[in-house]
Amino acid sequence: MITILLADDDPNILNLMALYIEKEGFVVKKASDGKEAEKILETDKIDLAVIDIMMPHIDGWQLCEEIRAYYDIPVLMVSARGQASDKVKGFKLGTDDYVVKPFDPIELVMRVKALLRRYHIQSAKNLSIGLFKMDAESFEVALGKEKISLPKKEFELLFKLASTPGKIFTRNQLIESIWGYDFQGDDRTIDVHVKRIRERFNSRDTPFVIKTMRGLGYRLELIK
Repeated sequence: MITILLADDDPNILNLMALYIEKEGFVVKKASDGKEAEKILETDKIDLAVIDIMMPHIDGWQLCEEIRAYYDIPVLMVSARGQASDKVKGFKLGTDDYVVKPFDPIELVMRVKALLRRYHIQSAKNLSIGLFKMDAESFEVALGKEKISLPKKEFELLFKLASTPGKIFTRNQLIESIWGYDFQGDDRTIDVHVKRIRERFNSRDTPFVIKTMRGLGYRLELIK
């Protein structure tokens, strides 16, 4: 899974960024200052960093320099400082993109995705849970030697849930991730697709179940 480092000393902005980025299926590591961000970089495999400039202990300028010196990952700076001189300084230090606060969180997600594409960082295309396997490029599903055919949306929904077993996804998160932000239908579409997936696997010895989390959404649980 792709892991994104978010560093900002404003907890509201930090949580807002995390909310929208996690909706896309990315793993998020949060840091409230530059020093905490350094520790995460040292201990976790980070694929992209989104960093605020004005942070305590170690600011975004210094953190960007250190990332450039020791890590080969894209950097996106966020700041309330929108002057041209600040942007120029950021790009000179090595940032790949610069977003001025307040920003549209959806635009931020689009910029993150664009940077990942530029650096050729791809999401996992294959998934395995015991004998159960999914290939997101060919849309093939296999349970042992048996091939199982799924319609595209059912495949994408199951792949999303199975990518992070145990994680609860709300109906809105699943709709936005699979059908898109401009989907005009009812969020009960998710219920219909989950029902169909369950029916396809009820008679099979699968290593997972899809649980309904009342009032929240769904999660996939592994059978031990």
